[in-house]
Amino acid sequence: MSAGGLTRALAARAVAGVLARGQTLDAALDALLAGTDPGVRSLADRDRAQVRALAFGAIRSHHRHRALLQALLDRPLKGGDCTLEALLSVGLFQLADPEQPDHAAVSATVEATRLLGQERAAGLVNATLRRYQREAPALLDRLRAEPAAWHSHPAWLLEQLRRDWPDHWQQIAAANQQHPPLWLRVNRNRASVSDYAARIGLELGLRATPLDGFPDALKLEVAVPVQRLPGFADGLVSVQDPASQLAAPLLAPEPGMRVLDACAAPGGKTGHLLEYAGGQLDLTALDISPQRLTQVESNLRRLGQRAIVLAGDATEPATWWDGRPFDRILLDAPCTATGVIRRHPDIKLLRRAADLPALVSRQRLLLERLWPLLKPEGRLLYSTCSLLRVENQAQVSRFLAEVPARLEAGTPHPGLQLLPGERDTDGFYYALMTPGTRELGTG
Repeated sequence: MSAGGLTRALAARAVAGVLARGQTLDAALDALLAGTDPGVRSLADRDRAQVRALAFGAIRSHHRHRALLQALLDRPLKGGDCTLEALLSVGLFQLADPEQPDHAAVSATVEATRLLGQERAAGLVNATLRRYQREAPALLDRLRAEPAAWHSHPAWLLEQLRRDWPDHWQQIAAANQQHPPLWLRVNRNRASVSDYAARIGLELGLRATPLDGFPDALKLEVAVPVQRLPGFADGLVSVQDPASQLAAPLLAPEPGMRVLDACAAPGGKTGHLLEYAGGQLDLTALDISPQRLTQVESNLRRLGQRAIVLAGDATEPATWWDGRPFDRILLDAPCTATGVIRRHPDIKLLRRAADLPALVSRQRLLLERLWPLLKPEGRLLYSTCSLLRVENQAQVSRFLAEVPARLEAGTPHPGLQLLPGERDTDGFYYALMTPGTRELGTG
C-alpha cells in the first residue's frame, strides 16, 4: 500500500461522507484521520495534510466535476455509487492542480480503487482521467455556457447571488473557489500585532502582515498548524478571520458591562469580546447546543478568560434569563453561511434553497425575543456570515420598521456587508442597533 494510494482513498471517503451522508467535510476528515487502521495511524504529517488538501479541492470544485463526468463517461454512474464519484472528483482536482504531476495523480488514484473495494472500476478510473488529460481544454471551454458548472456553485445559490449582487456575483463566486489564508487574532492585552509578527518571523521564519482597520488581525503568508504558533496554547493568539473580528470593536463593550453572546459556539467572538474589555465583563455565553459549548469552554480556558456558559434557546429567555437587562447583546445568528464558503466549501453541497425560509424565520424570532433583554441605552449587534439580502439587509430593515429601534450612528443603512475576497477576508454582515426612534428601512 503506497502513501499516494492511501491519501487518495481517504480523501475520496471523506468526500463521499459529504455526498452520501451529509457530513461536514471537517467531521468526515477528523473521523477518518483518527482511525485505528495501522496505515492511517502511520501516515506522516505531510500525507495527512495532503488528504485534507485533496478532499477540500474535490469538494470545492465538485459541481464542475459532476458536469465533466457527464461528458467523460459513456454511461452515468449508478445513483448510489458516491464513493466512485468521490474518487473521480479527487482525481480531476489533482489534474487541475499544476503542482501535481499528472502521471502520479492518475496512477495513485487508480491504486486507490483497490483500497476502496472498487477494483473493478480501476480501468474506468484510468480511462476517464486519461481522457480528461487529452480533452481538458475543449471540455472546460464547453462549461463556460453552464454558469453553475463553470463557477462550481449550485444553481439556486448562483442565481441568488446574481439577484442580490448583480455587479459583484462573479467576483464572489471566484473568491469562494480560493483557498483562504490563515488569519490570526493577537491578544491585545498581552502583545501588539507588530511584536507578534516579529516573533513569527524570528521563531518560524515566516512573514506575517497586519490589515488596516482591523487592529488585532495578522495574516500568515504560509499556513502552519496552530500548535506551532508561538504562545497559542497559552492564549497569546487565536485563529479568526478579520471579518469575524469586527464584532468586538463594533459592539465596543466597556469594563464592568453585562454582555450576552446569544449564539456563542464555538467561542471565537466570545473570547475577543473579553479580550477587548481586558477580561472585565459580566459575560454570558449562551448556545442551544450543550455539545458545542464544550468548545467555548475550551477556548476560554486557553485564553485564561471567564464567562457564564449556559445551554439554552435564545428564543426562550424565560428558561435561562435572570431578568437583569444587558448593556450589550451579540446575536451572531444561524444562517446559510454563504460568506464563508471558501473555508467550508461543503456548504455548497449541504445547504439547500429550501433551508432559507426556516433560517429567516428563526433569525427574526431571535431578534424579537432578545431585543427586550437590552437596556434602554444598550446596543444589539446582529451579525451573520451570509451574503444573502433576505438574511441581512431585508431582515434588519423589516425589524427597524416594526420595533422602536434605530441603527447606531455611523453604521451604514441598512447595515455593513463585507464580501468574500475583499481584502482577503470572509463575507460577513453587521447591523448595530440601539433602542430609540423607529427607523424605516427599504430592504
